[in-house]
Amino acid sequence: MAEKSISFPPPLHVGATGARFPMASSPSQPRAKAEPATVQDVARLAGVSPATVSRILTGAARVAEDKRRAVEAAIQKLKFRPNLSARGLRSGSTHTIGVLTQELESPYFANAAKGVDAALTGSGYAPIVVPGHWNPEEEAERVALLTARKVDGLIVLGGRLSDAQLAELAQQQPVALIGRRLSAPGVMSFSQDQVEGGRLATEHLIQQGHRRIAHIAGPASNLDAQERKEGYMRAHREAGLSVDPALIVEGDFMEGGGIAAMEALLAAGHEFSAVFCANDQSLWGAKLVLHRRGLKVPQALSLVGFDDLPQSKYMTPPVTTVRQHTYAMGQAAAWALLHQLGRAPEGEQPPVPPIRLEVRETTAPPAPGR
Repeated sequence: MAEKSISFPPPLHVGATGARFPMASSPSQPRAKAEPATVQDVARLAGVSPATVSRILTGAARVAEDKRRAVEAAIQKLKFRPNLSARGLRSGSTHTIGVLTQELESPYFANAAKGVDAALTGSGYAPIVVPGHWNPEEEAERVALLTARKVDGLIVLGGRLSDAQLAELAQQQPVALIGRRLSAPGVMSFSQDQVEGGRLATEHLIQQGHRRIAHIAGPASNLDAQERKEGYMRAHREAGLSVDPALIVEGDFMEGGGIAAMEALLAAGHEFSAVFCANDQSLWGAKLVLHRRGLKVPQALSLVGFDDLPQSKYMTPPVTTVRQHTYAMGQAAAWALLHQLGRAPEGEQPPVPPIRLEVRETTAPPAPGR
């Protein structure tokens, strides 16, 4: 008896709705996956040698502009992506810049980091940002992590690493400091005159007619806090005014510290008509205390901050504050590192304008009798 061939229908698949329908069959041969473009492909399309493409990618040598344009056009057309790991092994460069900040949520440090990122855009370098949380041991650990990843340069925003530690780091790769001053081989520093900033803030209040001016200081161990306090003292000396030590309360540069300091000032019962806050975040906390007590700014108390963080100009009322050009310092620090690495963009190093006072609406002459 002749065998009959039996054909089976394709298996049924039950969908989420309960409907039954044939399962799609798999192709007998897998679909060929497009291979990524190589340096050789770019060279062939651009009409140059693979060595020329490599020189353009690494910036190792100057190349004629027409060849550069042809290579860039080929890279775009082929959607070529260089193997950065392999390039790093060959050239000793990872095309990364380590950025040691302190607090990721801090508007001050975030503004500086934005400046760094803006200056690196288009350079082929990318930032790796790590926080140190104002802890020298943690900062050292984070820097060790960055150096283990062989970053090509390091940007340090503030912090408590010692000058000796920073000078030692600069022997391994270029180091740019923001908000610190250090003269050592391989170190570039970008800072602003904190004493002058404190003097400008306090002088403004004195010119408004205030004579009893409180100061919410930063942490006593912080150099910026020390120098801003010195500016506060200097403005009093220049005006021939004495300073009441009872009107100086230490904060921590954070909103919570500003709250605690303002509550302490009010609880002490000392007379004062204005407050110079060591930074904007302290002022925001101090201002919240006054709001909760029904004390209007500047009618009841005038307030001056420091840093000119972006939010300060949009508060109610907008904050009078000393402008630190943190974004510009970030740009200048990144540009300086690129220059040290031989990859600086065309043009001059971005300028960092001098510190200045931004007079807005939290200051006014004292009320009669104050």
